[in-house]
Amino acid sequence: MSKGLELLLERRGVKVEDVAEIVYMLQHPYNAALKMEDCLESVRAVLVKREVQYVFYTGIALDELAEKKLLPEPLQAIMEADESLYGVDETMALGITNVYGMIGLTSFGYLDKVKPGIIKHLNMKGPRIHVFLDDLIAGLAAAASARIAHQDPKALLYETPDPF
Repeated sequence: MSKGLELLLERRGVKVEDVAEIVYMLQHPYNAALKMEDCLESVRAVLVKREVQYVFYTGIALDELAEKKLLPEPLQAIMEADESLYGVDETMALGITNVYGMIGLTSFGYLDKVKPGIIKHLNMKGPRIHVFLDDLIAGLAAAASARIAHQDPKALLYETPDPF
């Protein structure tokens, strides 16, 4: 099912390589040995998770329905304006970030604020509506980044001091 999701993302203008670039940007300062292939693998590993897929299918469907003006009011107007107080899009993206814990959450907040790469492109007003997709991509990148951080062998060097 994740290959189908990759195709759906491409149809919406997003390649997994675009997300991997953001993952690399987030993690390379902490892991000089990191390779782009590691980032691609991590993005795909997150996309395999069924709960992540369901969030993407739901968010993309809502974006597409809004583009076709098929949502009831006031939701249609909220989506067209990409209202900053809407917050449902960020809430759904947090479901992706929570798969890999607090580091995913903090990375998502950073990405939502800075909007690097494809996230910025998706966030721009244009003929397409990406109210959900820009945040879901930020959530995906944050989760894939957190996954890499959790696998960093240097993290195993930390030990709790003996209290006695």
